[in-house]
Amino acid sequence: MKTIEEQLWDYIDGNLSSSEAKIIEDKINSDADFKLQYEALLNLDLAFSKIELDEPSMSFNRNVMESVALEAAPVAMKTKVNTSIIYGIGGFFIVSLMALFGYVLFNADIKFSDFDLKLNTDFNLDKYMTPTMLYSFLFTDLVLGLVFIDYLLRKKIAHK
Repeated sequence: MKTIEEQLWDYIDGNLSSSEAKIIEDKINSDADFKLQYEALLNLDLAFSKIELDEPSMSFNRNVMESVALEAAPVAMKTKVNTSIIYGIGGFFIVSLMALFGYVLFNADIKFSDFDLKLNTDFNLDKYMTPTMLYSFLFTDLVLGLVFIDYLLRKKIAHK
């Protein structure tokens, strides 16, 4: 439902259908308060129509864009997290968990009466240590060492 003021503005602007305009005309002619408000809005509309609109200069857009371009671009804040704090907190929790685990193991009364574990301690190392296995192990160590040296050198170059 439109307010009286909205209905009057629509009537003044000519945005109403003929039946709605007829209803507003009847209200204006019959109601003194409605007519007073209509006349006030009509005077306001006439005052608005007499005002000249100010137009910006032709170079307004260019001037604004140039002044914006001269402004320093905002820099995103870069916060550095102190890793020693993170390691300290992590270490505290690890030590706490280890202490709790040790306490539980120390106070636990564990008995394995049905658990009889017989391990075969006869282990033939020569069966598994072949020259191919040894060369594979040394080659893998060499590759990992080269990768680590490469990492350190790249880090040193990037730091300079």
